[in-house]
Amino acid sequence: MDHPLAMDVEAMRRAGYAAVDALAARMADPEAEPVLRRATPAEMRERLGGAPPEQGAGLDAVLARVIEDVLPYQAGTNHPGYFAFIPYFTTWPAALAELIAAAINVSPWAWMESPAATQIELEVIDWFRGWLGMPESTAGLLVSGGSAANLTALLVAREAAGGPSEDSVVYVSDQGHSSLARTARAMGLRPHQIRVLPTDDRWRLQPETVIAAVGADRRAGRVPIALCASAGSTSTGAVDPLPGLADLCAAEGLWLHVDAAYGGFAALTPEGRALLTGIERADSVTVDPHKWLFQPLECGGVLVRDGERLARTFAIHPDYLDSTETHTTGEANLGEWGLQLSRGTHALKVWMSVQAFGLAAFRAAIDRNMELAAYAEELVHGHDTLTLMAPASLGIVCFRREWPGCDEAETERRGIALADALERSGDAFVSTTRLAGRHAIRLCILNPTSGAAHVRRVIEHFAQAPAPPDLPRTIAVPADSKAGVLGSPRSAQGTDVLETMPLLAGLPDSVVQAVRDRGSCVNVAAGEEIIRRWDADRSFYITLSGRYDVLIDDRVIRTLGPGEHFGELAARDWGGGYGYARTATVRCTQDGQVLRLSSDDFQWLVGTQPAVRAELAEILADRLRQR
Repeated sequence: MDHPLAMDVEAMRRAGYAAVDALAARMADPEAEPVLRRATPAEMRERLGGAPPEQGAGLDAVLARVIEDVLPYQAGTNHPGYFAFIPYFTTWPAALAELIAAAINVSPWAWMESPAATQIELEVIDWFRGWLGMPESTAGLLVSGGSAANLTALLVAREAAGGPSEDSVVYVSDQGHSSLARTARAMGLRPHQIRVLPTDDRWRLQPETVIAAVGADRRAGRVPIALCASAGSTSTGAVDPLPGLADLCAAEGLWLHVDAAYGGFAALTPEGRALLTGIERADSVTVDPHKWLFQPLECGGVLVRDGERLARTFAIHPDYLDSTETHTTGEANLGEWGLQLSRGTHALKVWMSVQAFGLAAFRAAIDRNMELAAYAEELVHGHDTLTLMAPASLGIVCFRREWPGCDEAETERRGIALADALERSGDAFVSTTRLAGRHAIRLCILNPTSGAAHVRRVIEHFAQAPAPPDLPRTIAVPADSKAGVLGSPRSAQGTDVLETMPLLAGLPDSVVQAVRDRGSCVNVAAGEEIIRRWDADRSFYITLSGRYDVLIDDRVIRTLGPGEHFGELAARDWGGGYGYARTATVRCTQDGQVLRLSSDDFQWLVGTQPAVRAELAEILADRLRQR
């Protein structure tokens, strides 16, 4: 057929062969290119910028340009030294599936249009269900990734609880993925409706913490609806104690959502399945095949225990879709089960790669990754210069280089500099994180091409590399400070304690003045509670005068006097404007005065003053240890 977008069959074959040759060579030798090749915006504009042509250059020329100017400039996620973020290795059968799906435009939104692709997706979801041990009532669908899966699951949870409500509360761990904050925003949940709860010394959310927070919310007239647990947290790979969390959710009538985006496929191995015990009791689960099932982006999945809730939450039946109505048992219109009506197939690549390799190959790859993470932990223990920050769990291990005499800010600067130097070498790429406010190097081993030598090279680099060059130390002065405008006024009597308090010591007068101007002074009487454990208030307080007891369950854990502070944990932004619930009660024992800063003003102080940020990192770590 002749039309403006037609191509000669031989031209299609020629371009296809050229593309396959280039890609096959790249996949066959993943170390031929550096693990990451960066470029400036100017370089990319020079190579790829320009107006669209009125007349085409021909596919051969365009393909040559892609091979030259596009393929080299990205992370080599199949490179055996790629240990950053969550590695997303891919396979050739999956890549061919993407070509097939794109060439014939597979769209499993309605059974009548795409019965084969729909059945493949139903089969793949049922595989996942079986691997996780969920009941046959479970249904689900494949989506773009964990973010979309978490949003889908929590929308179903909200409908199961009766729909939107200003009183509803959702609980998340402080190790929860940032997509949960984005999900909360998309659902219109306000800051007081999200409870960020602290984890234990293994970065796991304990049931007793949730029970205490739920009880406080119920007494305050709020309505707890859902708990988000982790089965492989992003920073550390931690798995929450799922059996205990499932018990409390059943007792409290909470929806249990488990984010197993990368960790869920560890269930294919005996070790992983033991770590994930309890996931089978979840009301919903997020999994990402484009992580530890080695699929190309995009490919996420959501499973819902009561599968019929998907259609009850999302199905809409406009007149113009009457002809798509299902008529036979087993037919499914997946476009009615989620947010997307028009949707491509994410299942074909999973189905093809599993059929081609068999589960034994995937199981062996996952086992090898976990063995290498344990090996990395052993190597860390073998170097006096390194400290283990989080033990190996589901392919992730966290550690850091210690530098005698360095504070937290300098330790972090040096750690990031070493990570940058490693990446610039082209040999390996790692990412960093913070655990209870403390810097950590994060090694994530989810790549089947990685071996012991690649892991050893990374650990030895951090253990043995010389100290990065010193940088001149500067103190940021806020541009919006009001210092000097009114002759450096005092905001209230007694705020001159700010000039001598340890947290602000050494800062310019203009910064201290800005703290005065942003804060509001509050008089407090003996016996008055300023904050109460599990409350949603996010203010930060500096004590100007008086005495204050900090209590957990009526036990005094410390007493504060002038020049000290409290509330820094809740004032800290966890993500998306959401923050920790209060983890302690503060009660005045001697009349006094406090300076109250909003969460936004606290973020300003921490964000502009590295010395304050470093001091608070140590304090936050201590606060979380006492939670």
